Amino acid sequence: MDRRALTCLLVVLMNTCFADDLTYVSEYYSKMPQKLSKYSWYGTVRLHLFKVPEDTVLVRWLLIVSKVLGSNCGDHNVTIHFRAGAPPVINPLETQFAKNTAFFPAQNLTMMVNDGQNITFFNVTNPVAGDWFVVAHLPKDDGKIEHKGFSPTCSYFFQPQMFVRRAIDMPILQTNVPLQQSVSSPDNPAVLKFFVPDYTSQLTFHITSCSTDNSTEKDCPILMTLGSATLEESSMRMLNCTGKTACTASLHTPPWEEWIRITVESVYTNLSTAFTITANLTVGCKPKSTGLLGDFFARFGANATSLMANNASVLAGNITVLGESVLSNGSGSSSRDPFGNSCLRNQPVFREDLDVVSSRFAVINGPNITLSSEAPTLISLNLNSLTDSGGTLIVDLKLNETNLTNANSSVVACVTAQSPVLSLNDTQTCTTAFSQGHYLKMNITAPQAGLQIPFPQAAWWYLTLQIVCPQNVSDCGTVSGTVMTSVYLTACIDDCGTYGECRLLRSYGYLYAACVCKAGWSGWSCTDDGSAQSYGRQLTAALLLTLSNLLFIPPIVIAVYRCYIVEASVYLFTMFFSTFYHACDQPGVTVMCIMDYDTLQYCDFLGSVSSIWVTILCMARIKDTFKYMLFMLGTLLIAMSMQLDRRGLWNMLGPVLCAVTALVAAWVYRGVKRRQCYPKTWKRWLFYLIPGIATAVIGLSVYVFTETDDNYYYTHSIWHIMVASSVVFLLPPREKYKEPWGWSQKYIFCGYQICKNEKEELYTVT
Repeated sequence: MDRRALTCLLVVLMNTCFADDLTYVSEYYSKMPQKLSKYSWYGTVRLHLFKVPEDTVLVRWLLIVSKVLGSNCGDHNVTIHFRAGAPPVINPLETQFAKNTAFFPAQNLTMMVNDGQNITFFNVTNPVAGDWFVVAHLPKDDGKIEHKGFSPTCSYFFQPQMFVRRAIDMPILQTNVPLQQSVSSPDNPAVLKFFVPDYTSQLTFHITSCSTDNSTEKDCPILMTLGSATLEESSMRMLNCTGKTACTASLHTPPWEEWIRITVESVYTNLSTAFTITANLTVGCKPKSTGLLGDFFARFGANATSLMANNASVLAGNITVLGESVLSNGSGSSSRDPFGNSCLRNQPVFREDLDVVSSRFAVINGPNITLSSEAPTLISLNLNSLTDSGGTLIVDLKLNETNLTNANSSVVACVTAQSPVLSLNDTQTCTTAFSQGHYLKMNITAPQAGLQIPFPQAAWWYLTLQIVCPQNVSDCGTVSGTVMTSVYLTACIDDCGTYGECRLLRSYGYLYAACVCKAGWSGWSCTDDGSAQSYGRQLTAALLLTLSNLLFIPPIVIAVYRCYIVEASVYLFTMFFSTFYHACDQPGVTVMCIMDYDTLQYCDFLGSVSSIWVTILCMARIKDTFKYMLFMLGTLLIAMSMQLDRRGLWNMLGPVLCAVTALVAAWVYRGVKRRQCYPKTWKRWLFYLIPGIATAVIGLSVYVFTETDDNYYYTHSIWHIMVASSVVFLLPPREKYKEPWGWSQKYIFCGYQICKNEKEELYTVT
């Protein structure tokens, strides 16, 4: 009922936010609640993907964080991040990023959760259409290892809901076509949109003929906003036209092949203002057409194999190849000179998809590219697919110093999204109409430059390169040089390095990748060694966790000596797989895996619980027939439960309770039958049973309540030692009729033959 009331209130609020001049419709989207986790790496966040429709003028997220009733939880802050076009890059642990990593911080908010449920609204006016990502997580993980069933239950759930208000008849502004509009109040803006074609270098909007009701002044008391909100800096441009008879706004290099939103608001509350708006665009560098396939075969044939070249020549047929494609200033001629009188050179790129979230961009006739100081070179990168935003874009550039005709020159590069930088200089700025790009520079002293962009926005990306001269050189002349380019999209940077593992994650069908670090390393790509473990500490941890299992040798020897061969076999199985499981489970470089990790882990868990099972049943001293039947049946059931839930509480608690029940029943039966306490000697209780039980309880307490990520290697070693020592105390003594090492006197050696012991047979019969 509370959620329905909130929804109704939200509908009323959204219906009063906009004018009646346009037709608005409302849409609602919701995601299933997901359990939140404490943050340790990006895989512990909860990522939700929303699709914001075109012509959306308002989006409002209803963020619901609830705590399960009855859970033993404290008050925690839930952090929520927002980003358009790609998942947000976050750093809650405040670790260092790898060198040359570039990103923009995401918008976030924090919610305090007390008892019950907390609800917060997050509004975005004029949002950009497309994919929006919402990420939520709890504070930093404290490193305590919580065992299922033993730790207190503390569950937080996060559910986002999105409410959309969009216009279905938004006016479209066309080039050089005046459009008359009116606006009456700040709460009732006029909303328009304009489509920007490719190769647009400048876009200008003019507002004229302003007239306000009951006013003789000719000024324009309006505010104009250009662009859509992406929650990043400079994603929108605002212009105050108050006091002006005409208002003009210019955008340099606006987003190509995109719709631009124009929102006009009035400074008056109850007065209507009419105005005329006109849009003009300038196409500074448009490519010269070279035919349908001619330019493709001219470029591709140079690096293709002979077979592909032959096929290309056959397919080309009578097509006239015009050579290099040059973006000219509008002249009708084409030139094979890569620079000539052009203002921009377009370098074609071949995209090769290698794997999921992994692609390579190969420059045709590359990778070496010839640059000039007269015109920039443009490389277009198609990252417009949704799956591309879940990886990392890598750009590596290397200047060939020997081919640089002017040693005082430099090569500058700009990496931008949606629109390129068409004019480069040495001012270290890469600014387009609505975004800030990433700047790179190379010269003879520093011939290499690199850039790593995690989670790049799903859009067209552009790499612009040009040779620039020092500012103190007035006449540089024409300078040329060669740069080797390497651009590719990968899941993780350097595959997360030596101390990390790259994992592919999925949320509602969306795939993205992240690094999980080990051995104390941290950071987005596991390059922060601030708390890294040294090699000596890694080796010490490996030796403690593996060699502590050798404490099972005394229980094995004692079990064999007392004729408990099956029990000794189980202890040997446990010791072997626990040793090699921990040798394979090490977080650093001291790792040795003799078989698959999952197999080693399964056998270790199975052996540990089976050892407890057979030890308690052995203490019950039931008949061998029933004992071995219970051994086999219990082990099979344990193996089944391990397959269902390896870390479940009842995997250990269930066999222990069943075995203890059988033990108590057997001891009570013997005590009642013999009319005395069983075991009957106080020495057995004082020197064996009580120390064994105490050792097992201490080991279990250390295992359940004290283990953390930092002390795991010695607390878990103590668990191994305590469990093995408890078996030495708890294993019952040998049956009186059995000889040591399990050799029966029923058969003895007669020379080289085995014959029956007639005395034992006679004694048995009598």
